[in-house]
Order: sequence, then C-alpha cells, then structure tokens
Amino acid sequence: MSRQAQKKSSTKLLKKVFSLGGRGFSPGVKPIDKWALAPEESLSSVPPWPINTAKVFLIGAGPGDPELLTIKALRILQSADVVLHDSLIGPEILNLIPPTAERIDVGKRAGFRLLTQQDINSLLLSNAAKHKIVVRLKGGDPLLFGRAAEEIQALREAKIDFEVVPGISAAFGAAAAAKVSLTDRRLSSHVLFTTFSRAPEAKFLPGIGVTADTTVVVYMPGPNYAEVSRWLQDAAVSPDTPVLVISKASHPNQSQQATTVSGLAHLAPLPAPALLLVGRVAASAEARAALVDAASEHNFFHDSIGKGDPNARIS
Repeated sequence: MSRQAQKKSSTKLLKKVFSLGGRGFSPGVKPIDKWALAPEESLSSVPPWPINTAKVFLIGAGPGDPELLTIKALRILQSADVVLHDSLIGPEILNLIPPTAERIDVGKRAGFRLLTQQDINSLLLSNAAKHKIVVRLKGGDPLLFGRAAEEIQALREAKIDFEVVPGISAAFGAAAAAKVSLTDRRLSSHVLFTTFSRAPEAKFLPGIGVTADTTVVVYMPGPNYAEVSRWLQDAAVSPDTPVLVISKASHPNQSQQATTVSGLAHLAPLPAPALLLVGRVAASAEARAALVDAASEHNFFHDSIGKGDPNARIS
C-alpha cells in the first residue's frame, strides 16, 4: 500500500473512531469535530456501551485534553445515566456527556471539599440502585491519588458490580507536554510518585530513600512552594536539583517554569492543577547533556551514589 493510500485509510479510520464532537488542544491539529464527517457520523452515533445490569465505572479522564481520553472511556461516558465528576474536569470533556445524563460535581473548589469521601461513596451506592450505568469520572488515572481504593471498598461491600477504566495520569501528561522523559538510563533509573502533605506528622516515604538517579513527581504541591522546597530538602534532595513546575498540562493555557529545589521557595505558584518534576531529567537540554557526560566520565552508576544508598542526596 502506498503512503498516500495508507494516509487516506488511517484518516478514514480516525474519522470513524473519533466522530465524537471533541476538540483537541494540539496546535496545528484540526478539531476532530470539524473534519468532513457524514451527517450520520455524529456524536450520537457512537456505539453505546452494552450493559444489561447496573454497573459503576471508575473512569480516568486524563490530564485534560479530550483527545487523550480512551475510546472505551468515551463510549461509557456517552452511555451514562449519571456522572459524578471531579471539579477540575474541564467543559471540553464534560460536554461529551449526553444531555440526558445527570451530572454531579463531587470535587474540591478553591481547595475546599464540599463533600466528604463518605458522602461520595453514598452517592455512588444510591445512584447504582437507581441507574444502569453510573460513572465516577476522575482526573488523570483513577488509581493514582484518586481515592479509588475507598470507593472500590464501598462498592465491594455493597456487592455492586464495577469496573475501572484507566486514564493517562497527570504525571505522564505533564512529562509529555514538557517533552521530558521521566526515566533516562543514563540519569534516572526509577520514578517516585508522591503527594505533598502539610500534616506535621507526615514523612517523606520513610525507609525507601531517594537517590541521585530518582525522578520525583510531586502531585498536588499546593500554593506554598516554600513548604515543598523545605520538605524535599528534608528528604535529602539537594537544593540545586532541577525542578519543572507544570501547570494545566495538555490544556490550551498550559504553562511551565524551570527552577531548582532551593529556587522553588521563591517561585510564585502556578495555577492548579500543577505538579512538580524533580530530578536530573528536569534539567534543561544543555544541562542534561552535561550531566550525561559527567555520569559517563565518572562511571556514575558504579560509584557510591549510584549504589542505592538511602542517605545519598539527589543532585
């Protein structure tokens, strides 16, 4: 098959699969609802999700761009009777929900949670008793810092059928948006996902340790970056470790700011949702190249820092 024929075939397939009315955020890419679709290939023509009994779906909405939704998530959304969603789910994704479905905002607003987790669990159970398809729509992936464990427990105890539909987590959306690989065999051999806690008794993953070849992803850093800076340094992260702050990854108004762990203390907070990429992979391209050269020259992965010493400082 020629390249032109392949392109034509691929375009036809994409039109068929993504005839959903969503708008992507990729610069220079046509919104998928503006392609030359036949009238019958409308939002309402997407095949509904087949289901015979009541079921709850915990769905990951991804980082924000509706084109990053999975096809399965889209199909279920468009068949939903009721959708319980986080506040940070944008209108571009919420508009994919059919107008016949009830929408219930169960997320935080301005940092304040209007409903407790127990309230949300109760809403899931009560709606499962009334509807066939109940969707709990969460930003990113539902199984990573999404309180899915508590909802799964409630559903199991109530003997309600459920399914988890994964989504692209904010960490991967942010790394892709910033064009940064979270791992690099020359600089970073493992990744640590964590959230920032302001509780006085909170500790930074005691017993695990952070080494120089760790990439740390900090979800929900909050507005006080000075606290996060101190928290990271208390966990033996060197003050000059590179940091990338990425705000609203994959959204049209996405922004990012490069700094260091010590410089983080003086940085004005970026709009939520934001996360931090901490580690040598977050350095600028030039600095990263120098780090690679240094690691190669000094056989970094065989020196004392590279042996996984839990007390080694990441730098």
